[in-house]
Amino acid sequence: MCMGQINQFQSLGAVDGPGLRYVVFMQGCPLRCIYCHNPETWSRDGGESYTVDEVLEKILRCRAYLSGGVTVSGGEPLLQSPFVIELFSRLKQEGLHTALDTSGIGDTTCAEALLSVTDLVLCDLKFATAADYLKYTGGCLDQVLAFLSLTEKKRIPLWIRHVVVPGLTADPAYIGAIRRLAGRYSNLQKIELLPFRKFCAAKYEALGIPFPLAGTPECSRELLDPLLVL
Repeated sequence: MCMGQINQFQSLGAVDGPGLRYVVFMQGCPLRCIYCHNPETWSRDGGESYTVDEVLEKILRCRAYLSGGVTVSGGEPLLQSPFVIELFSRLKQEGLHTALDTSGIGDTTCAEALLSVTDLVLCDLKFATAADYLKYTGGCLDQVLAFLSLTEKKRIPLWIRHVVVPGLTADPAYIGAIRRLAGRYSNLQKIELLPFRKFCAAKYEALGIPFPLAGTPECSRELLDPLLVL
């Protein structure tokens, strides 16, 4: 029986794909992004274990309200691909739209099988260069781009997300580089620029972890709005 380690559930999510969605947040992440909002999801040892049947039961209780479908997020869902494949397969049998919210980094050996039961990919393109990826996330840009190429090969609709951080990425040149990277992929439907926020600071304090961007201001509308129209 396939078990998934899950951090939390959100029954009516409105920002994780089209329509109102049930969102499953998986536990465990290989990255340590400098602006991470969910440090409680890092460890694979956290969260709670669920079977696919148990998760499906939770989702179907809310089915009448789910105008969009179901999104599996994280942490990083690719770390638990076999579980997500089984869950998405069952959801497809129920006629529910499936969305994968991912960094594109994790166990990619099952990625093609997972994409075969995925209706939409939301991928975080965190930085525009390999050096910045390594410095600010501990990850590899080439791995992300390889995953994005696979979504194109499989013809899965793609939304790219990018967090705009003052002092790091909040300038026209950097956002232009992000847009050029994203624009390589013919399956791209949307680029979402998300303003950096510090609601997560209390989580870091509770976990006893220094928040690397504690002194960085949040991204204001005045800073974000000109970048949206580039």
